[in-house]
Amino acid sequence: MEGDERMSVEDRLYTVRYRVDDKSHLQVRNPDVCAACPTKACEWFCPADVYTWEPTDQRLLIAYENCLECGTCRIACVEHNIEWVYPTGGYGIAYKFG
Repeated sequence: MEGDERMSVEDRLYTVRYRVDDKSHLQVRNPDVCAACPTKACEWFCPADVYTWEPTDQRLLIAYENCLECGTCRIACVEHNIEWVYPTGGYGIAYKFG
């Protein structure tokens, strides 16, 4: 970008290339823990909005295809209820600008 133009987070996310596996590398260990969580912090700590609480079904939806593999969810869930592993070899994220 030239001059003082700055890319928004959303614009930067469009520069990321994903090779999506058909198996999620993110899992909820115990859905009951998510249902009892008073803050649902997972909805706001992920920079890629991977986690969405579905109040009707009382479950956490995980859009693992958008994961930036930053590892925030491994430490930000106070109950440590999200299991995160690297995607299967050859799958996952590839950054265009480093």
